[in-house]
Amino acid sequence: MSRKLHRTEVCADCSAPDPGWASINRGVLICDECCSVHRSLGRHISIVKHLRHSGWPPTLLQMVQTLASNGANSIWEHSLLDPAQVQSGRRKPNPQDKVHTAKSEFIRAKYQMLAFVHKLPCRDDDGVTTKDLSKQLHSSVRTGSLETCLRLLSLGAQANFFHPEKGTTPLHVAAKAGQILQAELLVVYGADPGAPDINRRTPMDYARQAGHIELAERLVECQYELTDRLAFYLCGRRPDHKNGHYIIPQMADRARPKCPTQSLDLSELAKAAKKKLQALNNRLFEELAMDVYDEVDRRENDAVWLTTQNHSTLVTERSAVPFLPVNPEYSATRNQGRQKLARFNAREFATLIIDILSDAKRRQQGKGLSSPTDPLDLGIDDDEHDYDNVASDEDTDSELTTQNNNNTQRSNRAKSMDSSDLSDGPITLQEYLEVKKALASSEAKVQQLMKVNNNLSEEVRRLQKEVRKGGISGPGLYGVQHVSGSTEMGRYMVSKPEKHGSGTDSDYDNTHDHLQSIGRSSEEEGRGESEEGGGGDAGEPDPTLPCTEDVILKTEQVTKNIQELLRAAQEFKHDSFVPCSEKIHSAVTEMASLFPKRPALDAVHCSLRLLASSASRLQVECRKAAPSEPGAPAVDYQLLTQQVIQCAYDIAKAAKQLVTITTREKKQ
Repeated sequence: MSRKLHRTEVCADCSAPDPGWASINRGVLICDECCSVHRSLGRHISIVKHLRHSGWPPTLLQMVQTLASNGANSIWEHSLLDPAQVQSGRRKPNPQDKVHTAKSEFIRAKYQMLAFVHKLPCRDDDGVTTKDLSKQLHSSVRTGSLETCLRLLSLGAQANFFHPEKGTTPLHVAAKAGQILQAELLVVYGADPGAPDINRRTPMDYARQAGHIELAERLVECQYELTDRLAFYLCGRRPDHKNGHYIIPQMADRARPKCPTQSLDLSELAKAAKKKLQALNNRLFEELAMDVYDEVDRRENDAVWLTTQNHSTLVTERSAVPFLPVNPEYSATRNQGRQKLARFNAREFATLIIDILSDAKRRQQGKGLSSPTDPLDLGIDDDEHDYDNVASDEDTDSELTTQNNNNTQRSNRAKSMDSSDLSDGPITLQEYLEVKKALASSEAKVQQLMKVNNNLSEEVRRLQKEVRKGGISGPGLYGVQHVSGSTEMGRYMVSKPEKHGSGTDSDYDNTHDHLQSIGRSSEEEGRGESEEGGGGDAGEPDPTLPCTEDVILKTEQVTKNIQELLRAAQEFKHDSFVPCSEKIHSAVTEMASLFPKRPALDAVHCSLRLLASSASRLQVECRKAAPSEPGAPAVDYQLLTQQVIQCAYDIAKAAKQLVTITTREKKQ
């Protein structure tokens, strides 16, 4: 949704003009550079959306604009604005300051540590303070003063506070008063639209009774925010909540697999995974769904970043958010499971989302399982797990567990599967016919483009190397035998065993395994070409590496051509696929020619293999978009676009790896 920008608007963190992003739960506007830091903190700290290129519910955008224009930033910079409390040596960064460390340290202190927020006088009973603040919030939401309510929430007021005397929550009060922007703010901070009052009436009932129909409809949308967004991510449509609350997209080739190995969602492994998903209790299922929701948000923001940034930024570390940041409220096991979601390719991730949507609908309607499943063993202690430490930029401070905003969005994202919904009995719904060929809108295409900009940082590769060095066999990091009771997500994402291990193959193969299989086939093809050409690759490995600047230059050219292809996909210009793929293949060939034919480093060898094979696959896929002969089967452009995006992602990933490896080796 577009919006008008005012010339007076500046970034809340560095005062750069014309900010393009918003932090929804902080009520501030931020620039691209500061947004990259916000994203690295995680959604539990800052929920970001692009002001022009992201989809916005109108009232949510209005809420953010109102807070930003009414000085919400002063809440987070209270002590910086008070001359009597200015801390020595602490200043707000300028637009010209470096992202690291000037801007990043300030933003972390401002939002993560809440270093500049007004501190209440110390009280012996903190519970009384929280209760008093929550009561003030309960009274304030009937007015239009958003900044007052945000200030109370920043100090620790609870959005779901149940008033003992009045028997309602703040959201009931806002709904009755018709304060739709207050309702938006409360929902952002975790208020439950389905929470009952003392008489079992919900905020939606209050809004309807008071004649606020638009507010009532918006609260219904908020209640089903999780499943609505997952469905929109896949097919570009949301249910209208009048004829039904769920849309279950369908894989384009689900009904017509070419061979058993090509139909991931119809395989026995996927069926087994779906049974495990259905066997989860409601709490664990909600946790899995919330983690997938967060991953969808990360991928959508990556896609927006790709369309708004200059191509040269793709080879920098500024925009890299390769996986979900660590949430200190979650166990190390769950955090690792969340990060593993980034390794799912587009097809695997779509299959997982479809299964979650189907089971969410089944659970809310109170339907039983279609077939019995064996009970899952939940007897393993949470402290006994075979996991490496979760990847993190820095050690998590124990103080973070006391922040009032750590619970933001947890209940909101789980509303469509809330236990209250599950216990109310079956709900009669007129089901939507499952879509056999989901028509994706342009925004849905953009959301899938995140695969191209999912740049892997050095820390990810180091973590993968550590995992391999650990000699883990059998079911692997997420093997069924090693799953702890606190994270059934692991049971749904069983990794492939090593060749000599035992256990179950992947229910949803991750991207890493997918690329390894590509590399093996590419290696075989390369070996055949080498033999035909007289064995030109024979000889000792060459340890030399090209100049880092040359590699970056070629990577920028590759990235620029990929962006051209993705714009064509976004605009449905399928006739441009072939010329774009030729440009990409040419740029890839030039980049590969910089490296020796037999590189000494295995990492370089693997990245070059992936680069070459992905470029070849891209050409093959793009040729399918050419006009077909009369009588030939129609081209499934949605599936074709997904395959093209996956190839482009693999190329960008390999190029990024080569840049990082070259830079690291040259420094050494």
